[in-house]
Amino acid sequence: MVELLNNLLPNVMRKLPELIESIIQTSVMIGISGVISFVFGSILGIILVVTKKGNILENRVIFTILDKVINIFRSIPFIILLAAVIPLTRLIVGTAIGTKGALVPLVLGTVPFFSRQIESALSELDQGLVEAAQSMGSSPIEIIFRVYLKESIPNMVRATTITFISLVGLTAMAGSIGGGGLGDLAIRYGYQRYQTDVMLVTILILLIIVNIIQSIGDIIIKKTTH
Repeated sequence: MVELLNNLLPNVMRKLPELIESIIQTSVMIGISGVISFVFGSILGIILVVTKKGNILENRVIFTILDKVINIFRSIPFIILLAAVIPLTRLIVGTAIGTKGALVPLVLGTVPFFSRQIESALSELDQGLVEAAQSMGSSPIEIIFRVYLKESIPNMVRATTITFISLVGLTAMAGSIGGGGLGDLAIRYGYQRYQTDVMLVTILILLIIVNIIQSIGDIIIKKTTH
């Protein structure tokens, strides 16, 4: 078996330790930036929904400012954002390369996208539920947690799944500026040195990661849909 792999994937087998390290780096980037983006994106998404005209905490100023800022960051291509935030990245984590250096642009690129996903997920909630909670004297905080978040779990899981899958692509793109991970491996060996087997294996691993994320999301959605 090993001999067969050596014949079919010679470059991959020679770089096996580096491949394993790249998988770990990609997983770390997805995990850390994903959790941070989930927290901040959820908060921003909730604020967008509740401060809209006619909602429980209507505030035109906050909504307009937040809406415009999110639109600005969403309109910046990620490859440009990677280079543009290098000074900020160095200020926050001390380096602009490697796994640590990729975290800041990954978060900045993901939070605006995820906040829009959460806004969309929460906006699908039947407003009759909100009105019923208000009529029973529930406070805005209680409505946010007991109505918006509780009743929108399947939609939020769907939004989170989409965002994490998108994040897999962003981590691969981060490899173009030395961000580490599978993207960096594919570019350095698969693209620049024409080692096709390395490129194919990294693509296969990324596909497996995406399918794992999608499968987990589908399972949670089925269990939380009522």
